[in-house]
Amino acid sequence: MRAAVCRAFGEPLVIEEVALDPPGAGEVAVDLAACAICHSDIIFADGGWGGQLPAIYGHEAAGVVRAVGQGISAIKPGDHVVVTLIRSCGQCGSCAQGAPVTCETSFARDSQSPLHRSDGAPLTQGLRTAAFAEAVVVDASQVVVIPPSVPLDAASLLACGVITGFGAVTNTAALRPGATAVVIGAGGVGLNSVQGAAISGARMVIALDVVESKLEAARRFGATHVVNAGAADAAEQVRRLTGGRGADYVFVTVGAKAAIPQAFAMAARSGTIVLVGMPASGVTVAVDPGDIAHNNWRVLGSKMGGARIQADIPRLVTLYREGRLKLDELISGRYPLAQINEAIASSRSGAALRNVITFK
Repeated sequence: MRAAVCRAFGEPLVIEEVALDPPGAGEVAVDLAACAICHSDIIFADGGWGGQLPAIYGHEAAGVVRAVGQGISAIKPGDHVVVTLIRSCGQCGSCAQGAPVTCETSFARDSQSPLHRSDGAPLTQGLRTAAFAEAVVVDASQVVVIPPSVPLDAASLLACGVITGFGAVTNTAALRPGATAVVIGAGGVGLNSVQGAAISGARMVIALDVVESKLEAARRFGATHVVNAGAADAAEQVRRLTGGRGADYVFVTVGAKAAIPQAFAMAARSGTIVLVGMPASGVTVAVDPGDIAHNNWRVLGSKMGGARIQADIPRLVTLYREGRLKLDELISGRYPLAQINEAIASSRSGAALRNVITFK
């Protein structure tokens, strides 16, 4: 099968013919129809979080099950599925507390990739998925069956961008109806925090970005107000909009260092600051802990929106089919695998909401 391989950090991906193991016990093989490009893939390919090369990245995918390994009964060949990076055992301390995104179990595939070059040399299964390829083999816990009526290019977005942004609002923060919310960053994740806040009943949703076209998109996804994050008085604008208080919830959906102190400047006393976007390793910010205590702020991390994919993805599919959740509108462009570097360049520039690699 064909796959886009990262041979060197910061260099273009190279299309190669690679081999994929058949699914083992508890695993599923999926022929992919689509894989969206997430900024996490770009940061990994640039070396921002380290890792081993050569590697195949891509983790926001959907397709059709080709085969299942022993012990699998709930998934069968021909099923349409969303493929995520969330690999969980269901039994460790985190899983038992309803937090599969921080599963503490080590899986065999964490050290033994199912991917090989033609000479037998192993390829790293990036983000436990390696979906910049025509097919994947993943643990069954990473797969959610969806109705075949849901377009697979739109469904791929549910694997990361949607559950991360939407779940930060509904799972991590548990935003209360009638609250005010700020979303810093109006890209693929941020727009889903915007629509998550709107659907959850926020009375005011203020979106910030430095790209005007993304602010226009935020309005379409449910923002009541927009502010250019690059404005010198951005925090003051948010405070004016919220009657001088600041926002009850501030979601930082980008990995930009400057967005974090900006979030604290926009938060109301007794407000909640949710850190969703992840900067490259080593990025730090200075925060006065006395301010956190004095203002009674909650500061929360949100990995993958705290998703419980077997419950959350079907719920999001229902919202999509009811016309309440926008998915198709998130797709800026569709590219064949051979044009993945052009798709990545478009995503890197900030011009795209979500670019999708299509395989069929």
